[in-house]
Amino acid sequence: MTVSVHSSLPSSLPADSGALPRLLGDSGNSSDSSDSETDGLSVWPRSARPEAGGDVSVGGVSLAEAADRFGTPVYVLDEQEVRERCRAYRAAFPEADVVYAAKAFLCRAMAHWVREEGLGLDVCSAGELALAVTTGFPPGKIVLHGNAKSPDDLRTALRLGVGVIVVDSASEIARLAAITPADTRQQVMVRVVPGIAAGGHAKVRTGTDDQKFGLSLTDGSAQHAVARILDQPHLELVGLHCHIGSQIGSVKPYVAAVRRLIGLLARIRDQHGVVLPRLNIGGGHAIAYRPGEASLDVDALADRVRAELADGCARARLPVPRLMLEPGRAIAGPAGVAIYHVLAVKRTGEHTFVAVDGGMSDNPRPALYGVRYAPRLIGRHSSAPPRTVTVVGRHCEAGDVLADEVQLPGDVRPGDLLAVPAAGAYHLSMASGYNLVGRPPVVAVSGGIARVLVRRESLDDMSRRDVGL
Repeated sequence: MTVSVHSSLPSSLPADSGALPRLLGDSGNSSDSSDSETDGLSVWPRSARPEAGGDVSVGGVSLAEAADRFGTPVYVLDEQEVRERCRAYRAAFPEADVVYAAKAFLCRAMAHWVREEGLGLDVCSAGELALAVTTGFPPGKIVLHGNAKSPDDLRTALRLGVGVIVVDSASEIARLAAITPADTRQQVMVRVVPGIAAGGHAKVRTGTDDQKFGLSLTDGSAQHAVARILDQPHLELVGLHCHIGSQIGSVKPYVAAVRRLIGLLARIRDQHGVVLPRLNIGGGHAIAYRPGEASLDVDALADRVRAELADGCARARLPVPRLMLEPGRAIAGPAGVAIYHVLAVKRTGEHTFVAVDGGMSDNPRPALYGVRYAPRLIGRHSSAPPRTVTVVGRHCEAGDVLADEVQLPGDVRPGDLLAVPAAGAYHLSMASGYNLVGRPPVVAVSGGIARVLVRRESLDDMSRRDVGL
């Protein structure tokens, strides 16, 4: 297969490419996932195909050829997978505002794709905001988050005309009110902590009172923030927001959160005579990282949330607010594959370590959250029986582990290529400069064409920041 490289963005794809693919709430590559399960590609992009000689193609592009052309480590991102996941969310929530969470992965092309597919954007800093707006993303469709927004974050949001700012603390209300121009009203939401524990790891559970985000419903902080905002002439409270965690595989916590937020909407109506028109339920939708794992059924989420909103608002005698949600990982994660070269295979006692040319500087998630991946040998066929190995990185940390206790062919050796699926979210966005290795490039694939979206970070890039003695 030929790999072509283009530096420009593609022309717009049609808004409707035919029948809606089965994207949300599955862990397979198609409506009939038996072949992908057999090939071990169930958590790969839908376009992934086994090729001769043990190779795999994604978006019509050979991954072995991509590794040869672009070097390793490299992230390969399936553009069509991203676009189809955006469309599937819009189909599941046609009456809602779907806002892509940029923290999962953001570059100019990603902002371009998201905008073309009709989604808004959720950013967490002036840097993410500026990148999006200079790409042409409408600032009015951007939501600004953050538990500790800097003065520069807020000033940039006001200057660029960001649509909604999600208030996360009492001090932020005064800070924002003080710098909002007198002839404007900035739309804001209050981030509410509903007291619900949900998420795939303790470090990503954000719906309880024992973490840094939001204002508590239990202790009255959220109600106090609402009253303070309503007293500010230059701030317009347009709704409530909550984000209860990440990698959530059940619909129930979202339904419980909606129920509690409807109760708060009713109290605000009763106490202040104000009916808020919008409700943001955040994101955190689980994806499958390994074959057999489940992902959140987003169609079921849409049905249950829609029913809870209708029933709850009817009981409270409230109009149904316009819904907003913020998927990030569920759009970007399954679209990405990380490719590494094996540098060494070492047997220590009863353990076999397969060391690759990347590691925690390009994927810190296993070290942070104990995330488990399913790497695959690509680029050659092996008939060797599998053995249990631990795939480790090249960095000076014993915790630099990419995939613990996984099955790889018993003859895995230096020079081999390993591909790690479900690598589109929270990899490059969380990458670091540890050991000055340099962050990998991002290569988009679609229709047999590959092009660089984000180039590899070079030693020269890193050296320029060091101003010397």
